[in-house]
Amino acid sequence: MAARDPSNLRSARWFGPDDMRTLSHRARMKQMGYGSDDFDGKPVIAILNTWSDLNPCHAHFKTRVDDVKRGIVQAGGFPVELPAMALGEVFMKPSTMLYRNLLSMQAEEQLRANPVDGVVLMGGCDKTVPGLLMGAFSMNLPAIFVPAGPMLSGNWRGERLGSGSDIWKFWADRRAGSADKSMQEGIESGIARSPGTCMTMGTASTMAAITETLGMSLPGAATIPAVDAAHARMASASGRRIVDMVWEDLKPSDIISPASFDNAIKIALAMGGSTNAVIHLVALAGRAGIKLEPERFDVFSAETPFIVNVRPSGKYLMEDFHFAGGVGAALKVLADRLDLTTRTVGGISLGEAIAPFDVYLPDVIRPLDNPVEPAGALVVLKGSLAPDGAVIKRTAAEPRLLKHRGPALVFKDYNDMTARIDDPGLNVDENSVLVLQNSGPNGGPGMPEWGQLPIPKKLLEKGIRDMIRISDARMSGTSYGACVVHVAPESFVGGPIGLLRDGDIIEMDIDGRRLDVLMAAEEMEARRKAWVAPVRKYERGYGAMYSRHVTQANLGCDFDFLTGNAPTAEPEIH
Repeated sequence: MAARDPSNLRSARWFGPDDMRTLSHRARMKQMGYGSDDFDGKPVIAILNTWSDLNPCHAHFKTRVDDVKRGIVQAGGFPVELPAMALGEVFMKPSTMLYRNLLSMQAEEQLRANPVDGVVLMGGCDKTVPGLLMGAFSMNLPAIFVPAGPMLSGNWRGERLGSGSDIWKFWADRRAGSADKSMQEGIESGIARSPGTCMTMGTASTMAAITETLGMSLPGAATIPAVDAAHARMASASGRRIVDMVWEDLKPSDIISPASFDNAIKIALAMGGSTNAVIHLVALAGRAGIKLEPERFDVFSAETPFIVNVRPSGKYLMEDFHFAGGVGAALKVLADRLDLTTRTVGGISLGEAIAPFDVYLPDVIRPLDNPVEPAGALVVLKGSLAPDGAVIKRTAAEPRLLKHRGPALVFKDYNDMTARIDDPGLNVDENSVLVLQNSGPNGGPGMPEWGQLPIPKKLLEKGIRDMIRISDARMSGTSYGACVVHVAPESFVGGPIGLLRDGDIIEMDIDGRRLDVLMAAEEMEARRKAWVAPVRKYERGYGAMYSRHVTQANLGCDFDFLTGNAPTAEPEIH
């Protein structure tokens, strides 16, 4: 784009020509109280705001959007707020993952259909981040991300609580009879003390850090607590920056590269990040026309130490990580293992972006010679039980379970599991392998976060707090335990996990990257031939489209018709 030439703005196609349609467009802008000098010759900046009364992660967005608008106006742009679907992780059922692709389509088409030159993406809750980025990558207008930021650290009677992780622990103790209901109200009131995303290294924090590493948000943005004044300042700075990005014509395609995805994988591994990062990064790469396979995580896992000591795999919480130096400081520790030439929304390289950062709390962000663990958190497994792969967060599992052989206890679906898991007569011991079928992209539907199967009550009462659990579901990034998730192909489409029966011997070897069922090939083939495909969950509407077009976990669970970066025509203005 020629420097500061308003006639080259995309929005000029709506507001610039001397014709009847333009007259109508301008008249309607004035109908809303805007004067010509509000928008004439200025970059029109869309703000995709995912605020909702049912999304506590984004509760502050109703006012934070004003900070973004202030920055846009200061830089000479014209802000327009556009509502985007809020994927409230806690309340939406059966799973926000069912709607991630819908949000991505909405974001892409909102931007394509309207007179906008650039976009500020406001999100944070788990599937909102990849959904917005996927849409922005596909549309490829100048874009910058404003992450919601983590909530304040939880507290109950002086004990620091981490969202998700401590809920699971309390509930396990409650089921085991070692905690009573009187504790519950205190924990309910103390574990989520402010707007913002989970303050553990759940999916939200993982994806925010990945977004900053990809270069799609300002340096330091990912970890600022949601209610910190610095968050409002970051939002305004993002608003100012997007206006310059429009004049510079700096688009996602100019920023995103295979090297930036490799950097993102490494920060996810180094942080003990969410298993969901695997699916989302594969999908994001697909939208950028980059082929990324889950095995890429394994390429770097052995050589990328786990250095960010944050729960659920570590000790601290997101506030501690922020004040220790945040993502920039962690990247600086990893600098020799990164490609620092990748670009960022700031118009500078990643190396330049992290230069001002330092580590201030060395037990939170560990040096390379004193990591929390010598290898990365996430491991991709393959074998006869998962021909197309499965994922486990090895740092969240008890070490004794990293190599294990045991008999399967199979639940055909989530309802079967809840009906039987606490049965005193359940044929299970600590060596058993719990298997949940029909919880994948089609089976769930939407691949819900059911992967942290509960430990049977009879074992909780014996003090058992971890065992091998395998499913084609996902699990929350705040979860912990020896949970193998994303098994592909899923049960619903005839994957081997759907052919398992009680007593089948399963073998997992983390170091060997294997997940096998020890069964003769002839028996497996006989079961496959006897398998009957289940009835699809949806016959109409979005669900029917989802079930027909969603890909398997190893392909990112995107829609098959959305991947790739083939150009889509701009709308004609008539």
